[in-house]
Amino acid sequence: MTGKKADPSPESIARANRQRLAFDEGLKAMADVERDAAAVRKNMERLRALRVAKEAEDIRIEAETPKAPAKAKRKARVAK
Repeated sequence: MTGKKADPSPESIARANRQRLAFDEGLKAMADVERDAAAVRKNMERLRALRVAKEAEDIRIEAETPKAPAKAKRKARVAK
């Protein structure tokens, strides 16, 4: 007769439990990875916004400040 046994062996029960635990841990690990990746993307977006704002402020300040005239070069003395 071909078919399944009526009651599973202790080894197969233990293996099924290990597989179930591994699957659950895998789901938790993937959720942790996704959460961490989302946090990294959010932080990168925040830092990018800060950098762009700083660059814009630097450009604005540079445009508002008058340029100092260039110093005249000294002429070389001629030895007598």
